[in-house]
Amino acid sequence: MIRVLVVDDHALVRRGLSDLLGAAADIELVGALDDGLRAEAGVREHRPDIVLMDLSMPGLDGIEATRRVLAAAPDTKVIILTSFSENARILAALEAGAVGYLLKDAEPDDVLRALRDAAAGGVPLSPRAARALLPASRTRTSGLAALTAREREVLTLVAAGLPNKSIARRLEISEKTVKAHLTRVFTTLDVRDRTSAALWAQRNGLV
Repeated sequence: MIRVLVVDDHALVRRGLSDLLGAAADIELVGALDDGLRAEAGVREHRPDIVLMDLSMPGLDGIEATRRVLAAAPDTKVIILTSFSENARILAALEAGAVGYLLKDAEPDDVLRALRDAAAGGVPLSPRAARALLPASRTRTSGLAALTAREREVLTLVAAGLPNKSIARRLEISEKTVKAHLTRVFTTLDVRDRTSAALWAQRNGLV
């Protein structure tokens, strides 16, 4: 069961998400808060696996609320759910520790899929958010051509949300080897981390 806490100042959004999550057999809504200032206390009280966090809220915005939530409960995952798709906001959210970024025009099934992906270690991002983050300067052909077949396999599995242990099991290699491949992938694609690599893979059709 995936335990989810919603933090959003719009009553209509909270109600809609409550109805959506309540109908999912594998997801439990543990709370719905209307203020970013209450997010940290809410996480301590409800112990959610995932927080669906709005960005623009009175009192405390979603970026700072995300930082406080993760400081209080590092194992909790935060997915931003917002109307804003600007590059600066997306980067700020990811740098604050959010594992995903969804837009409020997402289909209900996309929200449920994102929660499941995040719970499994994935990086759920709306297509518009992914496009906003990745530079257009590096082409698909040049990036992929510089990777070995095994590195492409590892990158594809990272983008699909698999942790290193699962990738190692799937490819029948060691976790140490997976990490070595990822280091080479990061260097080749000029990205900093798994999130950026997953974004690159999504943008370039590997998923």
